Amino acid sequence: MERPKWFRAARTVVLLAAALLLCMPGVREYRLKAVSAGDAADGMMQDAPDSVTDGITSDAPDSMADGKRIALTFDDGPHPYCTEQLLDGLKERNAKATFFVLGQQAEQYPELIKRMSEEGHLIGNHTYSHLQLRQDNREKFKEELIKTNELLEQLTGQEIQYVRPPYGTWDKRFEKELNMFPVLWTIDPLDWSSSNVAGIVKKVEDQAKENAIILMHDEYDTTVTAALQIVDGLKEQGYEFVTVDELLFD
Repeated sequence: MERPKWFRAARTVVLLAAALLLCMPGVREYRLKAVSAGDAADGMMQDAPDSVTDGITSDAPDSMADGKRIALTFDDGPHPYCTEQLLDGLKERNAKATFFVLGQQAEQYPELIKRMSEEGHLIGNHTYSHLQLRQDNREKFKEELIKTNELLEQLTGQEIQYVRPPYGTWDKRFEKELNMFPVLWTIDPLDWSSSNVAGIVKKVEDQAKENAIILMHDEYDTTVTAALQIVDGLKEQGYEFVTVDELLFD
Protein backbone atom coordinates (compact mmCIF):
# COMPACT_ATOMS: atom_id res chain seq x y z
CA MET A 1 0.00 0.00 0.00
CA GLU A 2 1.45 3.39 -1.01
CA ARG A 3 2.05 5.68 1.94
CA PRO A 4 0.63 9.26 1.88
CA LYS A 5 2.80 12.18 0.85
CA TRP A 6 2.84 13.59 4.38
CA PHE A 7 4.37 10.33 5.65
CA ARG A 8 7.10 10.38 3.01
CA ALA A 9 7.88 14.01 3.81
CA ALA A 10 8.03 13.28 7.52
CA ARG A 11 10.24 10.26 6.89
CA THR A 12 12.66 12.41 4.91
CA VAL A 13 12.91 14.92 7.77
CA VAL A 14 13.50 12.15 10.31
CA LEU A 15 16.16 10.52 8.14
CA LEU A 16 18.07 13.76 7.82
CA ALA A 17 17.78 14.36 11.55
CA ALA A 18 19.00 10.83 12.27
CA ALA A 19 22.03 11.34 10.07
CA LEU A 20 22.95 14.46 12.06
CA LEU A 21 22.56 12.73 15.41
CA LEU A 22 24.85 9.81 14.68
CA CYS A 23 27.54 8.90 17.18
CA MET A 24 29.07 5.45 17.22
CA PRO A 25 31.40 4.83 20.21
CA GLY A 26 33.15 1.49 20.12
CA VAL A 27 32.71 1.03 16.38
CA ARG A 28 35.69 0.79 14.03
CA GLU A 29 36.83 4.36 13.44
CA TYR A 30 36.57 4.65 9.68
CA ARG A 31 35.03 8.08 9.54
CA LEU A 32 34.39 10.00 6.34
CA LYS A 33 37.16 12.33 5.23
CA ALA A 34 36.93 15.07 2.64
CA VAL A 35 38.89 14.36 -0.53
CA SER A 36 39.88 18.00 -0.66
CA ALA A 37 38.74 21.35 0.67
CA GLY A 38 36.79 21.90 -2.52
CA ASP A 39 35.09 18.53 -2.31
CA ALA A 40 34.23 19.13 1.31
CA ALA A 41 32.42 22.28 0.32
CA ASP A 42 30.58 20.42 -2.44
CA GLY A 43 29.57 17.59 -0.11
CA MET A 44 31.59 14.76 -1.67
CA MET A 45 33.15 12.56 0.99
CA GLN A 46 35.42 9.53 0.83
CA ASP A 47 36.54 6.80 3.18
CA ALA A 48 38.45 3.53 3.34
CA PRO A 49 36.92 0.58 1.42
CA ASP A 50 33.82 -1.03 2.92
CA SER A 51 33.94 0.88 6.18
CA VAL A 52 31.62 2.55 8.63
CA THR A 53 30.73 6.07 7.46
CA ASP A 54 28.53 9.01 8.33
CA GLY A 55 25.28 7.70 6.90
CA ILE A 56 22.30 6.19 8.62
CA THR A 57 23.35 3.68 11.26
CA SER A 58 21.57 2.00 14.13
CA ASP A 59 22.44 4.72 16.63
CA ALA A 60 19.21 6.60 16.11
CA PRO A 61 17.38 7.85 19.21
CA ASP A 62 15.94 5.08 21.38
CA SER A 63 12.44 6.36 20.76
CA MET A 64 12.77 5.33 17.12
CA ALA A 65 13.15 1.67 17.94
CA ASP A 66 10.96 -0.67 19.95
CA GLY A 67 12.26 -3.79 21.69
CA LYS A 68 15.43 -5.82 21.29
CA ARG A 69 15.83 -5.53 17.55
CA ILE A 70 18.77 -6.11 15.24
CA ALA A 71 19.20 -5.87 11.46
CA LEU A 72 20.96 -8.31 9.16
CA THR A 73 22.03 -6.77 5.84
CA PHE A 74 23.55 -8.30 2.71
CA ASP A 75 25.52 -6.68 -0.11
CA ASP A 76 26.48 -7.63 -3.69
CA GLY A 77 23.66 -10.05 -4.54
CA PRO A 78 21.50 -11.61 -5.57
CA HIS A 79 23.51 -14.78 -6.14
CA PRO A 80 21.69 -17.58 -8.01
CA TYR A 81 22.48 -20.24 -5.39
CA CYS A 82 23.55 -18.55 -2.16
CA THR A 83 20.74 -15.99 -2.05
CA GLU A 84 18.13 -18.66 -2.67
CA GLN A 85 19.51 -20.79 0.17
CA LEU A 86 19.63 -17.74 2.42
CA LEU A 87 16.02 -16.82 1.66
CA ASP A 88 14.94 -20.38 2.41
CA GLY A 89 16.68 -20.25 5.79
CA LEU A 90 15.32 -16.83 6.71
CA LYS A 91 11.79 -17.88 5.81
CA GLU A 92 12.09 -21.02 7.93
CA ARG A 93 13.21 -18.86 10.87
CA ASN A 94 10.72 -16.03 10.29
CA ALA A 95 13.59 -13.53 10.14
CA LYS A 96 13.69 -10.43 7.95
CA ALA A 97 16.76 -8.91 6.31
CA THR A 98 17.79 -6.01 4.10
CA PHE A 99 19.43 -6.69 0.74
CA PHE A 100 21.56 -4.03 -0.96
CA VAL A 101 21.63 -5.45 -4.45
CA LEU A 102 23.64 -4.74 -7.58
CA GLY A 103 21.60 -3.74 -10.61
CA GLN A 104 23.49 -6.10 -12.90
CA GLN A 105 22.71 -9.01 -10.58
CA ALA A 106 19.07 -8.01 -10.23
CA GLU A 107 18.82 -7.92 -14.01
CA GLN A 108 20.13 -11.49 -14.24
CA TYR A 109 18.05 -12.91 -11.39
CA PRO A 110 14.81 -10.90 -11.24
CA GLU A 111 12.91 -13.79 -9.66
CA LEU A 112 15.08 -13.49 -6.55
CA ILE A 113 14.38 -9.76 -6.26
CA LYS A 114 10.66 -10.45 -6.51
CA ARG A 115 10.93 -13.17 -3.89
CA MET A 116 12.81 -10.86 -1.49
CA SER A 117 10.03 -8.31 -1.79
CA GLU A 118 7.20 -10.83 -1.53
CA GLU A 119 8.68 -12.36 1.62
CA GLY A 120 8.92 -9.03 3.43
CA HIS A 121 12.60 -8.18 3.10
CA LEU A 122 13.77 -4.64 2.36
CA ILE A 123 15.63 -4.03 -0.91
CA GLY A 124 18.22 -1.28 -1.25
CA ASN A 125 20.55 0.00 -3.97
CA HIS A 126 24.26 -0.94 -4.16
CA THR A 127 24.75 0.69 -7.61
CA TYR A 128 24.54 -1.17 -10.89
CA SER A 129 28.12 -2.46 -11.20
CA HIS A 130 29.62 -1.92 -7.71
CA LEU A 131 31.00 1.41 -8.90
CA GLN A 132 33.05 3.45 -6.47
CA LEU A 133 32.26 7.16 -6.44
CA ARG A 134 35.25 9.33 -7.35
CA GLN A 135 35.77 12.99 -8.13
CA ASP A 136 35.62 12.35 -11.88
CA ASN A 137 32.63 9.99 -12.14
CA ARG A 138 29.83 11.60 -10.14
CA GLU A 139 27.38 11.64 -13.04
CA LYS A 140 28.09 8.02 -13.95
CA PHE A 141 27.62 7.01 -10.32
CA LYS A 142 24.33 8.90 -10.20
CA GLU A 143 23.22 7.24 -13.45
CA GLU A 144 23.94 3.81 -11.94
CA LEU A 145 21.83 4.62 -8.90
CA ILE A 146 18.95 5.81 -11.07
CA LYS A 147 19.22 2.82 -13.43
CA THR A 148 19.21 0.37 -10.54
CA ASN A 149 16.32 2.15 -8.83
CA GLU A 150 14.23 2.00 -11.99
CA LEU A 151 14.95 -1.71 -12.40
CA LEU A 152 14.15 -2.53 -8.78
CA GLU A 153 11.00 -0.44 -8.76
CA GLN A 154 9.81 -2.17 -11.93
CA LEU A 155 10.38 -5.58 -10.31
CA THR A 156 8.90 -4.79 -6.90
CA GLY A 157 6.49 -1.94 -7.46
CA GLN A 158 8.11 -0.14 -4.52
CA GLU A 159 10.14 3.06 -4.29
CA ILE A 160 13.80 2.46 -3.46
CA GLN A 161 15.11 4.99 -0.93
CA TYR A 162 18.05 3.29 0.75
CA VAL A 163 21.56 2.90 -0.62
CA ARG A 164 24.78 1.36 0.57
CA PRO A 165 27.56 3.04 -1.45
CA PRO A 166 30.40 0.70 -2.49
CA TYR A 167 33.67 1.30 -0.67
CA GLY A 168 32.04 3.80 1.65
CA THR A 169 32.20 6.70 -0.80
CA TRP A 170 29.18 8.99 -0.84
CA ASP A 171 28.10 12.46 -1.90
CA LYS A 172 25.52 13.89 0.48
CA ARG A 173 23.99 15.96 -2.32
CA PHE A 174 22.45 12.75 -3.66
CA GLU A 175 20.21 12.64 -0.60
CA LYS A 176 18.30 15.66 -1.88
CA GLU A 177 18.77 15.02 -5.59
CA LEU A 178 17.52 11.43 -5.51
CA ASN A 179 15.66 11.25 -2.19
CA MET A 180 18.04 8.46 -1.19
CA PHE A 181 19.85 7.91 2.06
CA PRO A 182 22.96 5.86 2.93
CA VAL A 183 22.52 2.94 5.32
CA LEU A 184 25.77 1.73 6.82
CA TRP A 185 26.58 -0.69 9.62
CA THR A 186 27.94 -1.20 13.12
CA ILE A 187 29.11 -4.84 12.89
CA ASP A 188 31.42 -6.07 10.12
CA PRO A 189 32.60 -9.69 10.51
CA LEU A 190 34.56 -9.51 7.22
CA ASP A 191 32.71 -12.59 5.98
CA TRP A 192 33.98 -12.02 2.43
CA SER A 193 37.55 -12.69 3.56
CA SER A 194 37.04 -15.81 5.67
CA SER A 195 35.78 -19.36 5.24
CA ASN A 196 35.74 -19.87 9.02
CA VAL A 197 32.03 -20.01 9.82
CA ALA A 198 32.57 -20.24 13.58
CA GLY A 199 34.85 -17.20 13.49
CA ILE A 200 32.31 -15.13 11.55
CA VAL A 201 29.53 -16.10 13.95
CA LYS A 202 31.66 -15.27 17.01
CA LYS A 203 32.57 -11.82 15.69
CA VAL A 204 28.91 -10.96 15.28
CA GLU A 205 27.70 -12.44 18.55
CA ASP A 206 30.49 -10.74 20.50
CA GLN A 207 29.45 -7.32 19.16
CA ALA A 208 25.69 -7.80 19.02
CA LYS A 209 23.56 -5.22 20.78
CA GLU A 210 20.13 -3.70 20.40
CA ASN A 211 19.68 -1.72 17.16
CA ALA A 212 22.93 -3.00 15.62
CA ILE A 213 23.26 -3.36 11.85
CA ILE A 214 25.24 -6.40 10.65
CA LEU A 215 27.06 -6.30 7.31
CA MET A 216 27.39 -9.54 5.30
CA HIS A 217 27.56 -10.62 1.63
CA ASP A 218 25.13 -13.15 0.14
CA GLU A 219 27.51 -14.60 -2.44
CA TYR A 220 29.39 -17.12 -0.30
CA ASP A 221 28.30 -20.51 1.05
CA THR A 222 30.07 -19.79 4.32
CA THR A 223 28.19 -16.52 4.70
CA VAL A 224 24.84 -18.27 4.32
CA THR A 225 25.78 -20.88 6.91
CA ALA A 226 27.12 -18.26 9.30
CA ALA A 227 24.16 -15.91 8.85
CA LEU A 228 21.63 -18.61 9.70
CA GLN A 229 23.66 -19.65 12.75
CA ILE A 230 23.74 -16.00 13.81
CA VAL A 231 19.96 -15.80 13.50
CA ASP A 232 19.52 -18.96 15.58
CA GLY A 233 21.99 -17.83 18.26
CA LEU A 234 20.75 -14.28 18.65
CA LYS A 235 17.11 -15.33 18.61
CA GLU A 236 17.91 -17.50 21.61
CA GLN A 237 19.19 -14.33 23.27
CA GLY A 238 15.90 -12.59 22.60
CA TYR A 239 16.72 -10.64 19.46
CA GLU A 240 14.21 -10.01 16.68
CA PHE A 241 15.58 -9.67 13.14
CA VAL A 242 14.01 -6.75 11.30
CA THR A 243 14.68 -4.61 8.23
CA VAL A 244 16.72 -1.43 8.72
CA ASP A 245 13.75 0.88 8.18
CA GLU A 246 12.02 -0.77 11.11
CA LEU A 247 14.95 0.14 13.36
CA LEU A 248 14.47 3.76 12.41
CA PHE A 249 10.73 4.26 12.08
CA ASP A 250 8.67 1.69 14.00
